[in-house]
Amino acid sequence: MPKPEILDPQGKAVLGALPRLGFSGVTDVRQGKRFELDVEGEVTDEVLARVHEMAETLLSNPVIENFTVSVEEPVR
Repeated sequence: MPKPEILDPQGKAVLGALPRLGFSGVTDVRQGKRFELDVEGEVTDEVLARVHEMAETLLSNPVIENFTVSVEEPVR
């Protein structure tokens, strides 16, 4: 996600479009990106640390973006 101090024109465009489409009650929109990674074997603390390093090194731009790493069980 863009850091709070970074302008988000796409989020503002979505915010402006929502009322025109009949949706109300939304006061702000921030647009970001999401990566889903499947890993081999068990998700250990070491695996999560490596994924965090991947996100910091390649998947995000830490100068202007914040990121989180989380684990979700696959839907079967």
